[in-house]
Amino acid sequence: MVPIEIREHPQSVQVPEGGCVMLSCRAVGPLGLTYQWFKREEEVPGGNAPDLILNSIGAAQEGHYICRVNAGEKWTFSRWAQVRLINSAGGGSGVIFPSTASGLWITKQPRSQTLSEGDMLLLECSAQANPPPKFQWCHNKRPIAKATGGILKVPCLTTADRGIYSCRVYNLYHEIWSDHVQVEIGPGSSTDTSWKTVEEATDKVALLIGNMNYLYHRQLRAPMADVYELTNLLRQMDFKVVSLLDLNWHEMQRAVTEFLLLLGRGVYGLLYYAGHGYENYGNSFMVPIDAPVSYTSEHCLWVQDVLQRMQERQTGLNVFLLDMCRKRNLNDNIIQQPGPLKVTANIVFGYATCVDAEAFEVNKDDLSNGVFMSFLKKRLMEQEKVTVVLDRVAEDMGRCELTRGRQALELRSNLSERRALTDRIQTPDCPVMASTRNLQWAIAHVLPESRVLHFDCGVKVQLGFAAEFSNIMIIYTRILEKPTEISRCSAQLSDFTEGPEMDLKRTNQESLRDAGSLLLSMDERLPQEQPRLYTRLSALQRLKSELSFMVSLHYQYSCLDEEVQERQTVTVGKPLVSKLNLHEQQRLRAPAPSAPSSDFHIHSLPESSSFAEEMTAELPSFEPFMTESTGSYDYTHRVLSSSPGAKRNEPEETTSPEFLVLEEPLVSKSLSLDDANKPIKFSNFYSF
Repeated sequence: MVPIEIREHPQSVQVPEGGCVMLSCRAVGPLGLTYQWFKREEEVPGGNAPDLILNSIGAAQEGHYICRVNAGEKWTFSRWAQVRLINSAGGGSGVIFPSTASGLWITKQPRSQTLSEGDMLLLECSAQANPPPKFQWCHNKRPIAKATGGILKVPCLTTADRGIYSCRVYNLYHEIWSDHVQVEIGPGSSTDTSWKTVEEATDKVALLIGNMNYLYHRQLRAPMADVYELTNLLRQMDFKVVSLLDLNWHEMQRAVTEFLLLLGRGVYGLLYYAGHGYENYGNSFMVPIDAPVSYTSEHCLWVQDVLQRMQERQTGLNVFLLDMCRKRNLNDNIIQQPGPLKVTANIVFGYATCVDAEAFEVNKDDLSNGVFMSFLKKRLMEQEKVTVVLDRVAEDMGRCELTRGRQALELRSNLSERRALTDRIQTPDCPVMASTRNLQWAIAHVLPESRVLHFDCGVKVQLGFAAEFSNIMIIYTRILEKPTEISRCSAQLSDFTEGPEMDLKRTNQESLRDAGSLLLSMDERLPQEQPRLYTRLSALQRLKSELSFMVSLHYQYSCLDEEVQERQTVTVGKPLVSKLNLHEQQRLRAPAPSAPSSDFHIHSLPESSSFAEEMTAELPSFEPFMTESTGSYDYTHRVLSSSPGAKRNEPEETTSPEFLVLEEPLVSKSLSLDDANKPIKFSNFYSF
């Protein structure tokens, strides 16, 4: 869920008796924000707007006020503001906040503006006070260096200068804030030919891969939460997202091939990877979960090759976000030679860490986040050029004491246009083309329809389905109806088709957490009057036939001691990404046609695609579930590094002295397979 952020807090004010005052609170966040004002712990009647106006101030209105901003079941409070009465002979003269306060008042407020890149920004704030006032201008709540006069000048605007400006006016005794004004950066002026007007995206598509459960290397924790949170953020920006966990080499290759089919002229393509990785001679490699102990480039996915294949689709923007280590792999002496890249000026690489450095993940109770995603998710939805967003993420990481000197984002880009992830999708010139791409994506996200099973004893059982990722599905069962003579009953699932993975000890659990799902908040969305059981199916990409399973109804009559059982077999087809048949061997891809004359080339699906098999499939809708994770943090490495002379990639575990000051240190739970039979060594890490 998008967090609630209060942009403007109410300010304390002094007002003469009989005057009036206005307290203001402004917040951004999810749609449908509501406000409620309180005086101490009591709600203010009618105080359900961002501005609270108090007329004819008297002793009853004097006191402390606070505003609560609500979004569904979530809320946050503003800072307290005090309203104080002052003795004044002119009791009828009012004081209006925030323009005036006792002994200090603003005579001229700055104004919102819409300018072009390269223009000059001029903001002015005037005030009267005794002693004379001082000024401090702020941009997006951050003080601007040397901006300490009543006039703020920015001589040559860029997109980074867009945002909210305000001025703090103060003296020895008082302090007030000016209005918060918005400065927008529009298209460049007609005399500025260095930037051309950017077309809207024809579509936006993202492939997110998170590898955690490695067969021969240290297992990771953060990719699951990272991929899930990024999926929800990108969907809010109208991206078609394919999110996959724990892919082997063959499945990663097939997933990229299917992803490329969604791309076309003007489409924004984003590839995010979280997992083990390495970089040799400027080439980056993503490590699949089945990579052998001493893996080389032939066992991994080559990022630069994916970029070259994306360019063949004439994309409008190519963004790579790589949350992995970039240490050298000494087992790999092959120097890959990528083919020549086209000069497209639309490529952005955001590396979670620098060359020859490690990337970290942080643990929060049972959930984890990578350091990169911890900062990225706070900035991703800003309406800025994508390189500006990543620059700000890098600055945020640089200001954090625990990441400084250990992990620093590296940005590489040749982007020459104002491309932003929040750009709108233009109305397609060819509706058939857009419909084809929509159908291609939707085929990989078809969920079985909810159904009701009728048993001979009169019990009705509902089966429901939800997508946690594109290759992970949650099935829940609940009793809809039972005869009065049946005292208790439950419906459990078993005998699943081979292919998908599940932990038998975690099937048919009463909560999603017990079923192994740490992300979905589906419990709160279902009716509470009946108990229900959850089962989590992962690795759906390995499902070779239709998914079927047994529903066993266990029930007991009130007059009998013995339990009775009935069974029904249920077949639900091939849900989610299983329709793409990623398990099949991939045929060699044909060379891309040169200089296609139209976007109809994306309709020509190569033989290796499985999309064409389901072009007429009925596509039920589904709603992604959101999650919130909280808790303390714990550092662990996401690293596969090699030492001189090593014949294999060994996980590295280090402890920095400054990490050892945690009052209740958390433990690193990362353990390589080779260490399984050795005494477990716990390392203390500083709480992040």
